[in-house]
Amino acid sequence: MTTAREVAFDVISAVRSTDAYANLLLPREIERAGLSSADAGLATELTYGTLRRIGTYDAIIAAAAGRAADAIDPPVLDALRLGAHQLLATRVPPHAAVNETVELVRQAAGRRATGFANAVMRRVSECDEAEWLAQIEADARSDDEKLAVRYAHPVWVIRALRRALAAEGRAEELTALLDADNAPPAVTMTALPGIADIPEGMTPTTQSPIGFRLAGGDPEPLIRSSQGALRVQDEGSQLAALALSRATPVRAGERWLDLCAAPGGKTAVLAAEAHLHGASLEANELSPARARLVRTSVAAVPGDVPVSEEDGRTRAGRGVYDRILVDAPCTGLGALRRRPEARWRKTPGDVPELTSLQAELLAAAVQALSPGGIVAYVTCSPHLAETTGVVAEVERQFPGRLEQLDARAVISDVSLTPVDLPAPADGSGRAQLWPHRHGTDAMSITLLRRVADQT
Repeated sequence: MTTAREVAFDVISAVRSTDAYANLLLPREIERAGLSSADAGLATELTYGTLRRIGTYDAIIAAAAGRAADAIDPPVLDALRLGAHQLLATRVPPHAAVNETVELVRQAAGRRATGFANAVMRRVSECDEAEWLAQIEADARSDDEKLAVRYAHPVWVIRALRRALAAEGRAEELTALLDADNAPPAVTMTALPGIADIPEGMTPTTQSPIGFRLAGGDPEPLIRSSQGALRVQDEGSQLAALALSRATPVRAGERWLDLCAAPGGKTAVLAAEAHLHGASLEANELSPARARLVRTSVAAVPGDVPVSEEDGRTRAGRGVYDRILVDAPCTGLGALRRRPEARWRKTPGDVPELTSLQAELLAAAVQALSPGGIVAYVTCSPHLAETTGVVAEVERQFPGRLEQLDARAVISDVSLTPVDLPAPADGSGRAQLWPHRHGTDAMSITLLRRVADQT
């Protein structure tokens, strides 16, 4: 029988070795193992807690082992990370954490590595996390390195987040943001507008008019019973979709396009909004596997939502549209609460390639807009190169042909309660949501309208 620790270890190892996504793999592994509700909860905490703090645990393990973490055999290191999390951040008894970690090492790497694992784990158990952090921070070369260890974020991510906050004059909120990134998010759900209502007894979200929070438990039965009309979706993602659909009144017969649609949460909201107002929606996703997710997401909405499988840069040119969503591939630095491994997976070297792709996708969408049409450029990242930098580049490509709408005002109009959205220093209309301030992913939303051609 597979245990909760073994499930967590298998997922952590897959994330490292195959770039698997924990949020997709873990539920499958829990179901395959037939874990009880309590053990499923333990596996979830062990998996996400370990992945979230890999940088911190690697520094502690290196100090305890007397060698760099990357010099340790990867399967052994995975087990030690999981063991360190149990010792330093859970109520698992130390002897159980040590013994179970040594057993995982024996299964993964053989008996030859068990003595080393036992020695490292016993050394880790001699101090609590605060004592280990004090030791490691004493050797840090900069304040940012200290923050990196304490808050388990790479230095380059810390600097990017600081710059993004500083663009709003709020750099002092950095540690609050880093703390929020390390807090597991509450389960937030959507009731697709015009298709389903928020169930009785559920707590509505404070900002999105179509969102609600579960009182607890597994959302899957609710999703199944509603045939997908009720679905899990971050409140920031809901607001991003509604910012496009409700930026201006919808005229019957409008054509909409979701250019980079997977996994389909925003697509489903747009499909419901389009159905409600007599518009039509098309979707596109390059990956066939991810396109299947989009088709599943829109299945609850009456009517047909065609999903193409093309490069968005060419797909946009096969029509003229009144509203286009460009939910661009990005670093994902705004979703670190839900995808903790993303902080260790991306590097600064990924940013130039991503921003080039983002600019090309946005430019293609602008070309496909009808006069007066609106494109929502959305990233689940606050990195300024991916947000203001990309928009500025595309505006330069279309001089005098684009105007920015005030996305902050649109979101405030959509929201059930006032939303704290300060104006960026660049004077743009961009709206930036934050985990520590809004309880959402750090979603960036820019609305661009194509100016009608002059005659």
